Amino acid sequence: MTAAAIRVEGIEKSYKDLHVLRGVDFEVASGRIFALLGSNGAGKTTMVKILSTLLKADAGSAAVGGFDVATESLKVRQAISLTGQFAAVDEVLSGKENLVLVAKLRHLKNPGDIADDLLAQFSLTEAGSRKVASYSGGMRRRLDIAMSLIGNPQAIFLDEPTTGLDPEARLEVWQIVKNLARQGTTVLLTTQYLDEAEQLADRIAILHEGRIIANGTLAELKQLLPPAKIEYVEKQPSLEDIFLALVGGGSTAAGNNESVKDRS
Repeated sequence: MTAAAIRVEGIEKSYKDLHVLRGVDFEVASGRIFALLGSNGAGKTTMVKILSTLLKADAGSAAVGGFDVATESLKVRQAISLTGQFAAVDEVLSGKENLVLVAKLRHLKNPGDIADDLLAQFSLTEAGSRKVASYSGGMRRRLDIAMSLIGNPQAIFLDEPTTGLDPEARLEVWQIVKNLARQGTTVLLTTQYLDEAEQLADRIAILHEGRIIANGTLAELKQLLPPAKIEYVEKQPSLEDIFLALVGGGSTAAGNNESVKDRS
């Protein structure tokens, strides 16, 4: 059995009278892609901030790479990288200069060579000498993720990494995420895009109103809804059907089934 790279038990977080997380539990196996799926305000970013030691939980415990996020925060930070919803790159610097800067901050040897390798890996070699201000949204996101990989983190947190990207750039990021997992990096991905979770994740947890209301593989989640059978046609539930049914929009899935019946 694959060891858990991330373990979350009973995490709670409130802001005054607003209860954001209400006892969240989940585990992420090493080298796997885990999607935390939920609507805006569900608590996804708050959970990522707690795991990356940027925010303290009110109750519960969490560990990354075997290190407790509350009592061993320095070791956790050394083991992870975080990529937020918007690319954290310096537009005044070139792509290569951004990478060199992060490598130097991590006190790594040969920062120039590290930068060149990552530029090649992310198809940015030709743009490496240009200022980031001239980059497209997809190029900035690729550079941002490349910067996150400096130092070979055990786990990387991607908080809605394709927000604001066009379809082509989204596909580029998806391929990068898949490659990270193939190389053994543990990926925790937050998203509100159902197709993104469906395409990338080994396991999917649905976070709704501060609680995990479902957690499993896509095949396991599909078992939560009965297949729609219309005469000789079987319509497997999509991840969208599952999500809407679990968070209170089940009528949408029923409406979809009815429309199939009307057309038959």
